[in-house]
Amino acid sequence: MNKIKAFVAIFIIGAAIWLIPVPAGLKPQAWQLLAIFVATIAGIIMQPLPMGAMAIIGITVAAMTNTLTVPQALSAFADATIWLIVCAFLFARSFIKTGLGSRIAYLLMRAIGDSTLKLGYVLAISDLILAPATPSNTARGGGVLYPIVRSLCSAFDSEPGPTARRIGGYLMTTQFQVNVITSAMFMTAMAANPLVAVLAKKTANIDISWGTWALAASVPGLIALALTPYLLYKLYPPELQHTPEAKQLAARELEKRGSLSKAEKVVLGVFIAALLLWSTSSFTKLNATLVALMGVCVLLITEVLTWQDILDDKGPWDTLIWMGGLVGMASFLNSLGFIPWFAKTVSANLAGVSWIPALTTLYVVYMYAHYGFASLTAHVTAMYPAFLAVAVSTGAPPYLTALGLGFISNLCGGLTHYSTGTAPIYFGAGYVDQKAWWRLGFMASVVNMIIWIGIGGMWWKVLGLW
Repeated sequence: MNKIKAFVAIFIIGAAIWLIPVPAGLKPQAWQLLAIFVATIAGIIMQPLPMGAMAIIGITVAAMTNTLTVPQALSAFADATIWLIVCAFLFARSFIKTGLGSRIAYLLMRAIGDSTLKLGYVLAISDLILAPATPSNTARGGGVLYPIVRSLCSAFDSEPGPTARRIGGYLMTTQFQVNVITSAMFMTAMAANPLVAVLAKKTANIDISWGTWALAASVPGLIALALTPYLLYKLYPPELQHTPEAKQLAARELEKRGSLSKAEKVVLGVFIAALLLWSTSSFTKLNATLVALMGVCVLLITEVLTWQDILDDKGPWDTLIWMGGLVGMASFLNSLGFIPWFAKTVSANLAGVSWIPALTTLYVVYMYAHYGFASLTAHVTAMYPAFLAVAVSTGAPPYLTALGLGFISNLCGGLTHYSTGTAPIYFGAGYVDQKAWWRLGFMASVVNMIIWIGIGGMWWKVLGLW
């Protein structure tokens, strides 16, 4: 769809909602903002312009039509959680710039990478270590780990085509699926996770801190990471099972790099300190965003990152714009009364249905609705607040609902070859055909739902979250 046709479609969608008579009990402003919000989401899905540009257009139209005042339209740019993700992007840049991220992967490979299955676990562990400080799953999976995976494929003479199943198909699918899991394990592991936390607070007054998210995700996340490489090894077995050459490849790479540089030591120290402070915030009372800002200051003072590095990195500033715009509109949809009205209306139609089947249905619909999305952020923005409000209105425990939907917001990224930023990178390598990719993605999603909602739900009960 070209840009003109896309903008015409977006305008028609927004205008159609705007012109519908305002439902009884709802403020005109709330209905108008819904029209603008839905049109903005349609723009993010159709992509006539980048996500940030569509968000700017959305909040500008909201101000131009007097649906929101200018201060209201811009209010979310001061949200501390958004700045947490900006800082985490800068942490990620330091990992890539210094080479610490790939060094960690090579160290693990040298230690335990003598079989194909073990290589799958090396990738999982590497992604897990990098996840807390890499809020772009695409940067982590595509920028740091994909080049390593691709090099391994070539080292074992596995190329797209007849030799794809030698080792490449397994490594590509494994790394893609474990990246989805690690993205769900930390608030700072995927760009839309802080958005989930903000929407949970503004929609249902549910506070999800960095530590709460990580603790809740720890048990289901580690179980999923332990199972996924083995599951894919059985479902999509590689022809090559022993890989002693991988250790040799890693050793050569590490020999080239020499010992840890001063910059790598600084990044490692900042990363460990941030993890400790984030995970103990209930005792230290230090705000997670303040901890992240402190870490960025250390990186700047030690010149691991220069100010030019920060200016050149488009990721955090792009995220600041689109997240600030979307959070602002989503917040006022709630405060102007649309989300409570929607929840009340839907829950009235669920009269007599207990919260367990209602929440289960919402989980399943939320997961597989992602077949229609090419962006995790668009999925979260469009569906998370409404699904959370409806579930809570049926009597579902707030934290069980908020966390479950939040984790599924990441896990659904494993379904297709267009579902998240890493998908076209790994699928585009040409090692796995679309039929197999979708089949493996669906099977992984079922296993993840059982682990994260089934076992995870019991773990959250033990933690006293519901």
